[in-house]
Amino acid sequence: MATADATDLALHCRQIADAARQASRRLATLDAEQKNKWLLESASALLDATDEILHANAQDIAAAPTFGLSEAQIDRLRLDAQRIAGIASGLTEVAALPDPCGEIIEGQTRPGGLKIQKVRVPLGVVFFIYESRPNVTADAAAICVKSGNAVILRGGKEAAHSSQAIVDVLHRTATRLGLPDGAVQLVDTPDRAAVGHFLKMNDAIDVTIPRGGESLIRRVVSEATMPVIKHFDGNCHVYVDVAADLEMATRITENAKCQRMGVCNACESLLVHRDIAAEFLPMVAAVLTSRGIEMRGDDESRKIVDMQPATDADLRAEFLGPVISVAIVDHVQHAAQHINDYGSHHTDAIVTNDYRTAQTFTAMVDSAAVMVNASTRFNDGGQFGLGAEIGISTDKFHARGPCGLRELTTYKYIVHGDGHIRD
Repeated sequence: MATADATDLALHCRQIADAARQASRRLATLDAEQKNKWLLESASALLDATDEILHANAQDIAAAPTFGLSEAQIDRLRLDAQRIAGIASGLTEVAALPDPCGEIIEGQTRPGGLKIQKVRVPLGVVFFIYESRPNVTADAAAICVKSGNAVILRGGKEAAHSSQAIVDVLHRTATRLGLPDGAVQLVDTPDRAAVGHFLKMNDAIDVTIPRGGESLIRRVVSEATMPVIKHFDGNCHVYVDVAADLEMATRITENAKCQRMGVCNACESLLVHRDIAAEFLPMVAAVLTSRGIEMRGDDESRKIVDMQPATDADLRAEFLGPVISVAIVDHVQHAAQHINDYGSHHTDAIVTNDYRTAQTFTAMVDSAAVMVNASTRFNDGGQFGLGAEIGISTDKFHARGPCGLRELTTYKYIVHGDGHIRD
């Protein structure tokens, strides 16, 4: 759809939302076999459509410089046969996961014979806003439909042709297998006002999930009339305790920071126990600087290693690049307090060989995922065995951490009686 006037755009968005609502009611009745068949046949169809998808992707790559994309962003946008095979593999992995819908979470029979069950059911309609990565289009569609939800996809304009080609394949398979129209829809207008229209439709959309920069997420939170599952940023910490294996701590810090810098679960802040700082900081500094990382430290750490001074803003920052803040702490409680004050409640790690210290850290740190002797980079749906994920939440309601199939469900009570009436 080309950019239209405000009235036409609002009507177009309403039609998409209403179609999703109708589709969600049918999706809720599909069994696992039907959904898995769609996933598996869609995976095969994506492989068959490789040339079609690559042609569409070439249009996006050609236009990428006009959007001001960096080389790293263009690389995330670019598809090849191997990456398309990876997208198809993701669908088969979701198909292999247990279907959460219909799961009896708990149940009881009351003294009078009334049978009460708490049963897992889909949320309904998901409005998903995400960055320009074509694989996310397929991942989100797969995880939403497998969990019984209809999804409205609003991808970045930079990947518009690639995403549309992928959704076209999913539509053809859905039509052939009798899945409802509207189960997976890609918003086909680049007009940013469309997002505002959808965010007002709490009568048709049950939850919005934004996945992108902080400004986008704050806009969604301020305008949404339905629940939002989100995280604003990822200032993730590694704390190296006095009882740490320092070689292990160096490897974990390097991996957490350098394995992939522009992601929300990369380490942005390093905390070091005072008693081992003189030994550890030179070790880790040698590795990080060799990887091109700029270290910004507090006054105490700068007495040990030559680095730039860290401001209060640095200690709170999500750098998403080759910069890390460093601070020295007195004990594990101090580290946990620092993380709770300066962090983003996303992913934080401790390196220690002391079990009680680890227990203290995991109890005190108020984050969606807390790692013990492991990189922060493991906070990921695939790494947690959830299959594809639709995002990582730092909320406490309704979902926290990687949002997989179960996180896209809620529950209802189903009660069976035998002519029961209440006195």
